Amino acid sequence: MVAAAETQTAEDESARLERRQRNRRRLVAIVSHLAALIFWEVAVRAFEVPRFILPAPSEILATLPSPRYDWIGNSWVTALEIGGGYLLATVLGVLSALAFSWSRGLTMALFPLLVTLNMIPKVALGPLVIVWFSYGISTNILITFSLCYFPILLTTVRGLREVEPDLLDLVKSLRGSRLQMFIYIQLPGALPYIFSGMKVAAILAVAGAVVGEFIASDRGLGYLMIQVQAALDTPAMFMAVTLITLIGIALYMAVMAVEHMVLPKDARMS
Repeated sequence: MVAAAETQTAEDESARLERRQRNRRRLVAIVSHLAALIFWEVAVRAFEVPRFILPAPSEILATLPSPRYDWIGNSWVTALEIGGGYLLATVLGVLSALAFSWSRGLTMALFPLLVTLNMIPKVALGPLVIVWFSYGISTNILITFSLCYFPILLTTVRGLREVEPDLLDLVKSLRGSRLQMFIYIQLPGALPYIFSGMKVAAILAVAGAVVGEFIASDRGLGYLMIQVQAALDTPAMFMAVTLITLIGIALYMAVMAVEHMVLPKDARMS
């Protein structure tokens, strides 16, 4: 009993220490960001930098109440494109990797083709995408998907291949189905790799949506940036970039939150 109590006390102390360290890192991150913003504000004011070159943070924030930018509506469109393309890439990437793990012939026939297609610059396909699918949210979701799909596919394929062959042989000897093999053996072992690919894809999803809005959209924060650029409305451009960044951070943090709920700490890859 005494040994068990001492062990529990040590675990509680370790958990408290870890929480303090985590809170300290968060506090340092917040303070460093605030310090950078204050330095930015003071430097712009002190050196009288023209507004159209580098606006102060206060001038950027001043664009938020203006109804002519429709920040909420444009942010919603961009978030929908990012989330839609990302979710589609996650589902199809995992399913494709599963199909490749089940069929060596399919892997030999299609995987090199997918690698080649991934090498094609997505921006160069923009004019063709407009011809094929016209303007709209669905087109930008497709462009986002094209950037996110391959990282998730590649890491999932690797994760499925890392599963112990003896475990797969055991399931086969017990006459388990392929679906059971995937759910109980392959998926748990591949989850760290899947989440690693999902975090990379979360970054690419933001770039995909913005690129899509640059070339094939009449709504969204990327489209708004093109519009305000013509008027040299630099504060609005900075605000659009800020909102795009916040959407990307929210997506990345959501993926990390799910990873923390699903995987134990020692199983995470980062």
